[in-house]
Amino acid sequence: QVQLVDFGGGLVQPGGSLRLSCAASGFTLDSYDIGWFRPSPGKERERVSCISSSDGSTYYSDSVKGRFTISRVHAKNTANLQMNSLKPEDTAVYYCVVGSGYGCSTNLYDWDYWGQGTLVTVSE
Repeated sequence: QVQLVDFGGGLVQPGGSLRLSCAASGFTLDSYDIGWFRPSPGKERERVSCISSSDGSTYYSDSVKGRFTISRVHAKNTANLQMNSLKPEDTAVYYCVVGSGYGCSTNLYDWDYWGQGTLVTVSE
């Protein structure tokens, strides 16, 4: 059974850090592009970050560049999103997504599997 579970969200103060994780079962993440999406004003969801399956290239939205880092943990069939210097505007439900065939697409409909979402709240 194919399953994707994302977790690691929580409440953190501005300037703090969180690490989100995305765990897969029933398939191997190595073969897939992995991304993180979150709702954004004016968009249904925006792609926050992505790591390519072909060459390991990473992509970040301008709003998180320099603060977030995406990575794979091959031995655990897991992917992480390290989030540092968090801001109140980072507050959102974050969704892990995996896909093949469209690369690190910014179109949420190009992705094959979605996690259930994990809530990140950045507040005093």
